[in-house]
Amino acid sequence: MTTLSTHVLDTALGRPAADVPVRLACRDQTGFAPVAEGRTDEDGRIRWHGEHDPGTYRLTFDVAAYLGPEAFFPEVAVVFQMADHHAHYHVPLLLSPYGYSTYRGS
Repeated sequence: MTTLSTHVLDTALGRPAADVPVRLACRDQTGFAPVAEGRTDEDGRIRWHGEHDPGTYRLTFDVAAYLGPEAFFPEVAVVFQMADHHAHYHVPLLLSPYGYSTYRGS
């Protein structure tokens, strides 16, 4: 079974970013189709379990809901590949008011 998780860290405050809305979508022939959505928990985490077909996925983080309507980056979209049915994919977001970064975690 494939698992997917994310973790949002507020690097400006040095703590997890709780209650950030996140949408998961999978690319199909017409664009990206919704798969799941959720909000980060108190530790800034979301974990989705289930069978995810190999393909291209997108996590969309509603940064404005966390930082406020004047956020420089109101939304962050991270597009990545899932290829292995038995792998765990962890895609964290390091967030600050004027920047962000991401990577494949473990």
